[in-house]
Amino acid sequence: MLRKIFLAATSAMGFYVSNGQDSTVKISYSGGVDGYYRYNFNKQANNYTSFTNSQSSFELGMATVKVDATAMSGKIGATIDLGFGRNAEEFSYNDGEAKNGFSSLSFIKQAYVTYAPFKNVKFTAGKFSTHVGYELVDASLNRNYSMSYMFTNGPFFHTGVKADITSGSIGFMLGLSNYNDQTTSTTSVKNFIAQASYISKNEKIKAYINYSGFAGSDSGKNPSALKSLHQIDAVLSGIINKKFNIGYNGTIQARQPITGSSGNWFGNALYVNYDYSAKIGLTYRGEIISDNKTTYFSTKNIFANTVSLNYKVGSLTIIPELRFESSQSNYFLKQDGSGTKSTYSGLVAVIYKF
Repeated sequence: MLRKIFLAATSAMGFYVSNGQDSTVKISYSGGVDGYYRYNFNKQANNYTSFTNSQSSFELGMATVKVDATAMSGKIGATIDLGFGRNAEEFSYNDGEAKNGFSSLSFIKQAYVTYAPFKNVKFTAGKFSTHVGYELVDASLNRNYSMSYMFTNGPFFHTGVKADITSGSIGFMLGLSNYNDQTTSTTSVKNFIAQASYISKNEKIKAYINYSGFAGSDSGKNPSALKSLHQIDAVLSGIINKKFNIGYNGTIQARQPITGSSGNWFGNALYVNYDYSAKIGLTYRGEIISDNKTTYFSTKNIFANTVSLNYKVGSLTIIPELRFESSQSNYFLKQDGSGTKSTYSGLVAVIYKF
């Protein structure tokens, strides 16, 4: 059934898969499902990051199915990545009958075709997840289940074209897309995306410098009503040994409105990962958000600490997680609805990947 769906969809994008025409066609399937129970000890939702906005409730995160196809020894390819559930709708928050009039678009996390005319050059066209940030939309690809503020407030995806060029350990990406997180657009404003990367030969050290932004927009020409928006992002990861590795994400977003003063916010997050065994791992994420002019957030700073245990049983991962957050002002709510500077939450998530 999945093969039939894939063939129909890729035909529509102009890429036809047929074993009779090309004996090198390879098709692979993957997917997963995740869910969780979350409890905030202030007995409020107190959640300002993606995907876990619930209180004392069992929730389905997302069910996902991904199909990848390549032909001509990888020279051409296509990917369809579908998501169903609350997280998928939050990810494609500009799609749907009530938003852009296309209900089916909210199910499409990614849909793109690739063409690699040379070994070190690849072109991609379609909808693809952003290159900005450390964390990813699929729960199975993160060690913390709850998301960071930087993930939540950066772009989720881009719809457009990009070119990836690699030379040894160095890589570059340049692209042009619709405004951030728009599958279809009614505005002429286009977003420029770029990345420079370094991956050591043994892949123990990885470094990425990312950019996403636009400039010169007039009032009403983009959903944020900004004249310009620029985000520069850095991601670093290093493997210390078989049990211990670290990651870092830093980002700054500069926002200039049509009228009024400009401002920016920035964030830094450290990820410390320790694997006691192949079945048991522990991750700490410490994140600081600073917005001195309250340009974007309604508080000057946020400090979020998250500790997650990863327990693996085959393809199943169970994640008990504790999260403590504090802010400069009364950013969170007490049980009676009054403001408070801190909050404490716990959750248990289950993730199955195939």
